[in-house]
Amino acid sequence: MRKEKNITDFTTGNVPRQLVIFATPLFLSSLLQLVYNMVDMIIVGQKLGKVGLSAVSVGGDVTGFLTFVAMGFGNAGQIIISQYIGSGQKDKISRFIGTMMWSLMGCGVVISVGCLAMKTQILSLMNTPQEAFSEAVSYATVTMAGLIFIYGYNVMSAVLRGMGDSVRPFIFIAIAAVGNIILDIVFVIVMNMGSGGAALATVASQAFSFAGCSIYIYRNKQKYELTLARDELLGIDSGMLLSLLKLGVPMAIKSASIHLSKLFVNAYVNSYGVAVSAFAGIANKMSSVVNTLSNSFNTAGASMVGQNIGAGNYDRVGRIMKADYSITVTLAAVFSVLIFMFPEQIYGLFTKEPDVIAIGIKFVPIAIVLFFGSASRSGMNALINGSGNYKVNFATAILDGIVMRIGLALIFGLVLGMKHYGFWLGDALAGFTPLWIGLIFYFSGKWKKRSI
Repeated sequence: MRKEKNITDFTTGNVPRQLVIFATPLFLSSLLQLVYNMVDMIIVGQKLGKVGLSAVSVGGDVTGFLTFVAMGFGNAGQIIISQYIGSGQKDKISRFIGTMMWSLMGCGVVISVGCLAMKTQILSLMNTPQEAFSEAVSYATVTMAGLIFIYGYNVMSAVLRGMGDSVRPFIFIAIAAVGNIILDIVFVIVMNMGSGGAALATVASQAFSFAGCSIYIYRNKQKYELTLARDELLGIDSGMLLSLLKLGVPMAIKSASIHLSKLFVNAYVNSYGVAVSAFAGIANKMSSVVNTLSNSFNTAGASMVGQNIGAGNYDRVGRIMKADYSITVTLAAVFSVLIFMFPEQIYGLFTKEPDVIAIGIKFVPIAIVLFFGSASRSGMNALINGSGNYKVNFATAILDGIVMRIGLALIFGLVLGMKHYGFWLGDALAGFTPLWIGLIFYFSGKWKKRSI
């Protein structure tokens, strides 16, 4: 693994070692974000009970969905930067950063304003339990207002990831996580601000991550071989914007469709009562941990695939995917053993209410399916995303996010009468969709022809 200043070259060196070194800070960064979201749930759950848990669960689902543009275009930007590096076009990166920054920040403002105007209707569509509605409104209002910080951080993080630097995003997230925990205690426990206080703590920490990351990149631009001149940062290059849109739109649709299908599933789940709604929040956090692991190796693998496709080193792509799967499947097995052996202890971190824990005990087999479905996506998404093939990305988005996820949820939940457990099972089984799409794509060899 050869470094040019702060830029990491993935076209040579030991593949498994590179993947682990790059993916580990990404996983820890995302895990820390999950941790301080879990802290919201734990503190609010202990303070307000299942009503607070339900409010944070529903409000968090809505906020997670609203980040689909940031996630999709951030990942697209990372791939474009990595392919610029692999093909020796580093001089284009500064201009691309300006283009990506203004387009994404503008989207964040528009989405934030629109959703704040319709927050009550959105929460009603989510079948938010009436007992938790006011707390959910408080949580959603604050997080919707702070969307611009999430969008801004995704731009800065995408730049660093595209350069092969995953350590600095982790450092900023680690500092923000500590601040979030402290603010949670102050706002929720000391000042009795309820779920709105938990949301404010989260938004404040995200604002810090965005500001800190932006300042760091600008002050260390020479280490990344960036110029970041004013005309590059303030202007939008139409050709680069077209490239970003071409890859970013399908990736945003993929992110949106998966989140939308989860909102659809959770809306049905919430209709089964506040105890089920409360456990849905716990189940979502559990799935978020394994999805974070999968996405971290997917994100790291995509940058590695992108550089090697840009450089024409196709033989290394299969080795990257093999290393990805050997790690993620092993970890899925570990998570499955833990949830099978210690379900009550794990759920007990969030709640002490027997009816909520009883629901969780029956959820254990579904959790295991979910863990392995998440692991199966990683290597194939690394290939699909890293290749820059927007057509396959779009097909995956529609099949995974909408057709399979919603279709299976309805079949198991309503047709087969499994109720909320059926909706959860359908969602878990849909996670295997990118596996078979990716297998077809890999053996077709068409990924070798796609380059930004």
